[in-house]
Amino acid sequence: MTTKTSSPSGIGAQLRSALSVNQIKTDTLSGLTVALALVPEAVAFAFVAQVHPLVGLYAAFIVGLITALFGGRPGMISGATGALAVVMVALVANHGVEYLFATVVLMGVLQIFAGVMRWGKFIRMVPHPVMLGFVNGLAIVIGLAQLGQFKVKDAAGDFVWMTGAPLYMMLGLVLLTMAIIWLSPRLTKAIPAPLLAILAVSLIVIGFDLNIPRVGDLATIAGGLPQFHIPMVPFDLETLKIIFPYAAILAAIGLIESLLTLNLVAEMTDTHGGASKESIAQGAANVVTGFFGGMGGCAMIGQSMINVKSGGRTRWSGVSAALFLLAFILFASGLIEQIPLAALVGVMFMVVIGTFAWRSLQIMTKIPRADAFVIVLVTAVTVYSDLAVAVIVGVIVSALVFAWQAAKRIDIHVSTEEHGWKVYELRGPLFFGSTANFHDLFTPKSDPEDVVIEFKEARVWDHSALQAIDSLATKYEEAGKKLHLRHLSPDCQKLLRKANKFMEVSVIEDPHYEVAVDYSELFGNKEAPETDAPKA
Repeated sequence: MTTKTSSPSGIGAQLRSALSVNQIKTDTLSGLTVALALVPEAVAFAFVAQVHPLVGLYAAFIVGLITALFGGRPGMISGATGALAVVMVALVANHGVEYLFATVVLMGVLQIFAGVMRWGKFIRMVPHPVMLGFVNGLAIVIGLAQLGQFKVKDAAGDFVWMTGAPLYMMLGLVLLTMAIIWLSPRLTKAIPAPLLAILAVSLIVIGFDLNIPRVGDLATIAGGLPQFHIPMVPFDLETLKIIFPYAAILAAIGLIESLLTLNLVAEMTDTHGGASKESIAQGAANVVTGFFGGMGGCAMIGQSMINVKSGGRTRWSGVSAALFLLAFILFASGLIEQIPLAALVGVMFMVVIGTFAWRSLQIMTKIPRADAFVIVLVTAVTVYSDLAVAVIVGVIVSALVFAWQAAKRIDIHVSTEEHGWKVYELRGPLFFGSTANFHDLFTPKSDPEDVVIEFKEARVWDHSALQAIDSLATKYEEAGKKLHLRHLSPDCQKLLRKANKFMEVSVIEDPHYEVAVDYSELFGNKEAPETDAPKA
């Protein structure tokens, strides 16, 4: 009698299969949760841009689907966003929605170009304090955006703040939603907590016929499939002059928000994302969206956080969210319109709590004051202006702070060699910020006939540094003295070769360190000057 035993490979395959099935289920439910949260967001942003709600919903579907399939990181969610909508307002108001569609197509082309050129890699230059300010500011913006759901129309058709029983009921349901999201993972993980909360609160509202705002009060989401549509604008230079500035701004905002979200999601899930791939996917999605009547979009940090925290990890989570959204538009608009806004507001408030970097408040007094200032500055600019401006301002301020601090690090040690040469041992980076201090370190009038600048502990970074060396050499030459450079690094040598038209200083040999530069090698065919360099 023979006994069959399962091979390790067979057990492994079964485990992978089970994990795969469980992940697909988790991703599907997570996608459903995201789709429910996308509806009011897309409708609200369409209102901000002054276009029909379906223009926002189609953008959420198309951009979400394409980026989910081809984006730089599985699990990210893209769609119509407020950061883009506020830029579109003036364009739509002054030129109409057809110009918006043309702008979105051009926006996508610019993003594809940025991806092909691999400009997405420059997102690495965003310092961590700017990232903290970005997530904090975005969390506040998401939270403030939910306050609009606490308004209702009065008899005159104007939106006014809720008062009395409707307000208390709305607040109670929001808090109930948040409580369910907080407690349900302790009881079961079979259903994503946000989806369970939306279903529970919706059943309560519909079952008791509570009179509170629902999705249908914003606008009807019923519609058909998006139709191919070439933007009806004149194809001439005048149109390009109108749409190009808007397209460039939208492309920049979309890429910055998408790539920062890419980094944030990658950090949360301990994975890596492709910045260039994401840029191309975002661009392709916007090109298609513009031809199918959508308002364009980019990555959405709020919905991405919902997806990640609901367990969405693969591309199927984003694809299913887009497909569910399309299904809502085609088949289930009446049912979705019955969902209470309180449930969706509660979900977004939990996103705000999870997105805000609370630890940044604890470390404010422990980090350099400049970094603390950048965090606060980026947060404030994100709230009062927009994300792109905030990130650019944060990077500029951080760069200036770094340049100022690096400029103060240049130092010098002076010594005299046996044969009477004066040696300046330079330490630190020589660049535009430190050239003023560099000049103050030398005394050409009182120095001996031969002076050496020792670059072993220093680096020459830019043209300003080369000009500073050239200016110093001129001063020594006018005083009838000779300036020598020693221990130039390979990158410094490269800069000097490029500057051979104006650099007139000699470079002494130093075989002891084997890093000295041959004069003729640096300055082309010029005859190397004689030097009395000491033997090593």
